[in-house]
Amino acid sequence: MHTKITAAFALGLMAFAAPAMAQGTTPAPHIRGTVTMVSDTMVEVKTRKGETVSVILDPNFSVTGVFKSSFADIKPGSFIGAASAPQPDGTFKALAVIVFPPGITGGDGHYAWDLEPNSTMTNGTVGELSMSKGRVLSVKYPNGEKQIVVPDDVPVVSFHPSTRAAIVVGANVTINPIKAPDGSTHAARMQVGENGMIPPA
Repeated sequence: MHTKITAAFALGLMAFAAPAMAQGTTPAPHIRGTVTMVSDTMVEVKTRKGETVSVILDPNFSVTGVFKSSFADIKPGSFIGAASAPQPDGTFKALAVIVFPPGITGGDGHYAWDLEPNSTMTNGTVGELSMSKGRVLSVKYPNGEKQIVVPDDVPVVSFHPSTRAAIVVGANVTINPIKAPDGSTHAARMQVGENGMIPPA
């Protein structure tokens, strides 16, 4: 039986869900790229578009380590997050799949995502898993269900709590940023790819 977010994962899980905003702040697109500078209070990231962005780390900043998983780790009852693109037949083609650790859930639902134009994120529990016409997952969430097609070349990852020590120059990261009223960019959490991995979502 899955449980809702536990204290150890509470902040890290939000990297894979629509973020809650503190009063006076506004959401901003995810920052995806490579760390070029790090200090106790700030990181600089060269984004995949070639821009350099400075991000202030909040005092309660947390780090989530992302590591390679496998489609074989997905079973009926698994809780996953799937970044996907809509297809004409009403299904969604996965761009990346995140396998949540056993017993952990969070961010249940289906909502817009910014990995690619028109992409979405679906967080929910796997029902049926069909292999007859490719790899197709039935992903259920409160008040809805989506059929997710997972091509063979789509990255499948999982995650666990990490530490600030993982944030080094050259690390591949994804940041959930927020804009403060003064225009500065802040973050309370970050995904860091382990062993050179690029966080795919």
